Amino acid sequence: MTTPSQTTLHLLCGKVASGKSTLAGQLASPPCTLLLSEDAWLSGLYSGELRTLADYVRYSARLRQTIAPHVIELLRNGTSVVLDFQANTRNSRLWMRRLVNEAQCHHQLHYLDAPDEICKARLLLRNAEGTHDFNVTEAQFDKVTAHFEPPSADEGFNLTRYETIP
Repeated sequence: MTTPSQTTLHLLCGKVASGKSTLAGQLASPPCTLLLSEDAWLSGLYSGELRTLADYVRYSARLRQTIAPHVIELLRNGTSVVLDFQANTRNSRLWMRRLVNEAQCHHQLHYLDAPDEICKARLLLRNAEGTHDFNVTEAQFDKVTAHFEPPSADEGFNLTRYETIP
């Protein structure tokens, strides 16, 4: 079992289809590390109700509020967590910062800095393969990407930036 001093909250920032879930799976491979996937939870709980970006914002906020105490407790008890929830806006990262502060754990923000062209190509492939919880159209990609805010140093995260996407 990991000790609280080794416990880490891994966070993921990157555009749709940038490779966040792939990296999350890799990060979750060590013992005593739990992967929590926002897409899996939202799909399981609200799949028929998620139709618009506003739906996503509403249900994601509800999920975050519900899951936060559990994430904090896992971290406090020595389980590292890979939080495969989008950290794509300052506001979403502020929620994650609160988790880190309350759990008093190490953290790592993994920023996948992929260009739109690569993400869109991956998105088309992902949609065709049907391997993801949600199909996202190019128009939806553009709408979501318009809200994307890269992380900045003043947010105080331990940041790892990836130009080569896993």
